[in-house]
Amino acid sequence: MPAAAPSTSRPSPRAVGIAAAVITVLVWTGFIIISRASAGRSLSPLDIAVCRIVGASLVLVPWGAWLVARQRRTPGAEQGSLFGLSPLSLRLSALAGVFGAVAYATFAYTGFFYAPAGHASVLMPGSLPLWTALLAALVLGDRITPLRAAGLALIVAGDLLVGGRSLLHAFEGGDVWKGDLLFMSAAFSWACYSVVVRRNALDAVRTTIAITVFALLTYVPVYALLAATGVLHSRLPSAPWGEIAFQMGFQGIGSVVISGITFTKMIGYFGPVRSTMITALVPGLSALGAVLFLGEPMHWTLIAGLALVTAGILFGVQRAAMKKVAVHAIPVGAGGRFDA
Repeated sequence: MPAAAPSTSRPSPRAVGIAAAVITVLVWTGFIIISRASAGRSLSPLDIAVCRIVGASLVLVPWGAWLVARQRRTPGAEQGSLFGLSPLSLRLSALAGVFGAVAYATFAYTGFFYAPAGHASVLMPGSLPLWTALLAALVLGDRITPLRAAGLALIVAGDLLVGGRSLLHAFEGGDVWKGDLLFMSAAFSWACYSVVVRRNALDAVRTTIAITVFALLTYVPVYALLAATGVLHSRLPSAPWGEIAFQMGFQGIGSVVISGITFTKMIGYFGPVRSTMITALVPGLSALGAVLFLGEPMHWTLIAGLALVTAGILFGVQRAAMKKVAVHAIPVGAGGRFDA
């Protein structure tokens, strides 16, 4: 009798898709909660950004060098840039890197030092689809349909409920409004990055590598120079090694590398529409996590803003369901996509 074929223990596509969705949602939720918790510890926001970039670079720089070497053996293929570490051209690496790596990380981490995680839960995922829709209309010529406009109106209302409350208290000496504006600026930066990716039809993995390499070769040297000359006070030399390693692992490898891969896997199995519905869980989960783990209060304005933003994202999903266009950009450590 012929020998039986060896059984394979590889997981099914459904199991891979579900696991990828769970990991993506957990990492994005953890990004908001952990970043806020880190604001009360040893590192400054710019220190955390360095940890994020260096941590991600440990994986993505060798990966980028391998991709560029392979590309250069293919006639007519993209030759790469930045000393053979970025698989994209210098122009695209810089354009995407300024928005998707340097500006996003700087705004987001600084925002957590002023405003609670509950505000970030609403304003970063909430502002992202708003900015993306407006920029896509201006730059890419996308049409804002009535259904999508209704979704954007809900998002604006939700953002105003949360951010407007802190702005009203700005004259009383509070700093929360600064964090709210920084969260919205981070979302604007990511929206610019998303538009760059869509306009140039960039591959998600290569673009993530490119922006990480760009940040490593620009942000990190400038940070080191400013710290060495005393212009910038770096807390890295006095911070515990365990905290530095944790931030490099979670913010860099977790939020950039792992969530980037799992998001791509999730899109591959569930498609862009259902994936956006899944990632719409992130605002609610992170706001709840902020209450449970950080002891943050849950004001009625936050609950209402959260509901409006989530509803607005789902309205955008309906628009995406009708058009069925592909997703190109990966939100790294941010909220879900709306311009799919």
